[in-house]
Amino acid sequence: MEGRIVKGIAGFYYVCGEDGIVYECKAKGVFRREHKKPLVGDTVTIDVLEENPPTGNIIQLRQRKNELIRPAVANVDQALIIFAMTDPKPNFQLLDRFLVMMERQDIPCLLCMNKADLTTQTEQDDVYRQYAGAGCGVLFTSAKTGTGMEELRTQLAGKTTTVAGPSGVGKSSIVNGILRESVMETGELSEKIKRGKNTTRLSFFHAVDAHTFLLDTPGFTSLMLPDMEKEELRFYYPEMAVYEGGCRFDGCMHVNEPDCAVKQAVLNGVLPRERYERYVQLYEELRQRRRY
Repeated sequence: MEGRIVKGIAGFYYVCGEDGIVYECKAKGVFRREHKKPLVGDTVTIDVLEENPPTGNIIQLRQRKNELIRPAVANVDQALIIFAMTDPKPNFQLLDRFLVMMERQDIPCLLCMNKADLTTQTEQDDVYRQYAGAGCGVLFTSAKTGTGMEELRTQLAGKTTTVAGPSGVGKSSIVNGILRESVMETGELSEKIKRGKNTTRLSFFHAVDAHTFLLDTPGFTSLMLPDMEKEELRFYYPEMAVYEGGCRFDGCMHVNEPDCAVKQAVLNGVLPRERYERYVQLYEELRQRRRY
């Protein structure tokens, strides 16, 4: 039987089968020997062992469309990145890191700025100014008042979306609002995994409808850039792409070189200075990393 992994806990994988039943499964030893680890979101083939309680073994992993390390999920169509406009104030450096990671893996992003009801239109306009050209959609929502939630549901419809964001931004409230009810996991998982587990550190797979799925992942507070060359970084800033070839030097890094079209665009106010300055900081981080 084919199914999709909806949760993984301590070596057990919970697979929603074609019959709509969630099976508690173990992965065959061959996966460990081949250094393959099943992920939430994986499509798998299982060998059903028992019907009551539903148990089985994962015997095959289907080819992945994509794979994320943090959050550790597979086969997503887009990433929903949730930050708060205030309380806590957004860490844009952290946000930029996540956007770089998603851009590097060709995963579209949707930026959801929650708690918009606690800020002014000017503050929202400033965030939009910084990210309008960054290759991601930008929505302003309030899980408390419902502002922006219908538009968000429209953006998620028919897709498998991984949801991520730092603690305290209202991520759970947003997910609950999308589901229009308190979050319920697909199927009924066995009682033993509900006892004594720190579920806030796990990834959950939720069905909004037959064609729309959310992968709800733990909050993150820090994010290392992937192992990449500093010369790559500029390619993951879509707003800079239009200036490729416009600089004096081929392969311009847009940092220290003279006659740089990107730096001129920043001076002219065409590109947001704040995001460019954070780009330079990330570039320096990658440069320093290669020195050691």
